[in-house]
Amino acid sequence: MWRSMEMSIYEIWNEVDLYMNNKLIQPDPILEEVLKANQKAGLPAIDVSPSQGKFLHLLASLKGAKRILEIGTLGGYSTIWLARALPKDGQLITLELSAQHAEVARANLKRAGVSHLVEVIVGPGLDTLAVLKDKGTDPFDLIFIDADKPNNPNYLKWALELSKGSLIICDNVVRQGHVVNAESEDENVKGIRQFMNALAQEKRISATAIQTVGSKGYDGFILGIVE
Repeated sequence: MWRSMEMSIYEIWNEVDLYMNNKLIQPDPILEEVLKANQKAGLPAIDVSPSQGKFLHLLASLKGAKRILEIGTLGGYSTIWLARALPKDGQLITLELSAQHAEVARANLKRAGVSHLVEVIVGPGLDTLAVLKDKGTDPFDLIFIDADKPNNPNYLKWALELSKGSLIICDNVVRQGHVVNAESEDENVKGIRQFMNALAQEKRISATAIQTVGSKGYDGFILGIVE
């Protein structure tokens, strides 16, 4: 008998996530190895969940993305999900501040057989984005923002500069519900609220929010199309 009355809401979210994953996502030893490698290297366990990774993969596939920009690499888990949606002549550029994280990510990308599709650039994201713009980089079809939240408003500005009919996705925008707290002193919450204010005033993008629950708790994504 299912013991729902004995479970906390967080345990139920996790159980449902596991159930959906078991039904809809095939076991993937490579991605399991990637997460183990990240843990062994001491990276924080803040990767997207398997269901969220497949969600990103499906969005990239639906978009028919040939060029993807990811802001925030960590160990490359979400990078792999996105890269697997690319055609043979596709390209994914991912930006990572930490040289250590980038080294782990490159090994993981090689392990997953997608390193030929991905360029990992190390350095402050805002500096790298400016360089990409100055170099006349072609627009990206999909841009995934998942880095330091206080800089989200700045990442949005650069994403718009590097877009043309692009799909922009931003992760971790609900913050366990704290996004509605106008008095929060949390710099991450402040960054998301500033990001939301910028979106509300931006006429070039049509966006919506998706709230999520599961093994990663209560959070959500912003999805927007640059018009």
